Amino acid sequence: MTSEALRQARRIVIKVGSSLVTNEGRGLDEAAIGEWCRQMALLARGDDGLGRREVVMVSSGAIAEGMKRLGWARRPHEVNELQAAAAVGQMGLAQMYETKLREHGLRSAQVLLTHADLADRERYLNARSTLMTLLQYQVLPVINENDTVVTDEIKVGDNDTLGALVANLIEADLLVILTDQRGLFTADPRRDPRAEFVHEARAGDPALERMAGGAGSSIGKGGMLTKIVAARRAAGSGASTVIAWGREPDALLRLARGENICTLLVAPTQKTQARKQWMADHLQLRGALTVDEGAAAKLRGEGKSLLPIGMTQVEGVFSRGDVIAIRDAAGGELARGLANYSSAEARLLCRRPSSEIEALLGYSAEPEMVHRDNLVLMR
Repeated sequence: MTSEALRQARRIVIKVGSSLVTNEGRGLDEAAIGEWCRQMALLARGDDGLGRREVVMVSSGAIAEGMKRLGWARRPHEVNELQAAAAVGQMGLAQMYETKLREHGLRSAQVLLTHADLADRERYLNARSTLMTLLQYQVLPVINENDTVVTDEIKVGDNDTLGALVANLIEADLLVILTDQRGLFTADPRRDPRAEFVHEARAGDPALERMAGGAGSSIGKGGMLTKIVAARRAAGSGASTVIAWGREPDALLRLARGENICTLLVAPTQKTQARKQWMADHLQLRGALTVDEGAAAKLRGEGKSLLPIGMTQVEGVFSRGDVIAIRDAAGGELARGLANYSSAEARLLCRRPSSEIEALLGYSAEPEMVHRDNLVLMR
């Protein structure tokens, strides 16, 4: 199962930790970053012989690089000092990735996110649209947490979690966490000679968290536990997680070929099932749309998207990205889905063709009110 899961992954989020990126705090490891960029370029172009992959990089290292540039031997505790280090280090980190990816013929983009960006549905959708557009144009996004301006996330955030959130955001097939350890063991192999390597397990299994220890580096904030928790979070949208040694020769290419050089934590649900289950599980809905018989038939019988022309009534107050109910003419809940427009905008769009959206609203986000990929039938 390991080899199949790795070979079949077409959209991959790769997360690299601070200790690897900065060579345990001694400064950005140009050779190592260059190697990962070479492999990512081969995957993105499909030159590995297994077809083109869509690749997103989540890279730690800004604070660690800033510490090195500022001459700090230990990670500070004060928020203002952490933010200053992030501001200084982010310059070098972005430049390094841009230079190394360009050497291998790949364009790159820097994307700074916060947990707040991904918790707010409208900002979530905007971030998703940006990343999907970059992938469409074969630009490799390099993502980091926006530590410079955010206080809450800099205290509790870690890029293992950010990698999982990005995997959910773009509905990735696989989250690859490159670390300074080979993968997960049943116990700390440095202390317990009976520790066994875990080749494959189910993401979210409580036993995995009991196996994981604390942080293993003074440079990074994460440890094996954050990786296990990140795998559980990524599995919520159907993404499996790989934990592998970042300095393994050709690690990314070998993983893509299905080599078992990692711990694979398998998502227990399929991607589409996980997303639709999330919508179906909402207990409180901000609003609802009533649709005519024709739209109801297309949703129920043909699996179509909901277009504005089929809407007859809008209830409640909701924003773009909220989960809303879709009701038939008799008032029964037919489906649920993610709204592409707010309730105020939806009222203007009722019974109007999609070709008039821009004229009515001044912009056009999507031709559908609810896209079929973001819709789950309730009966």
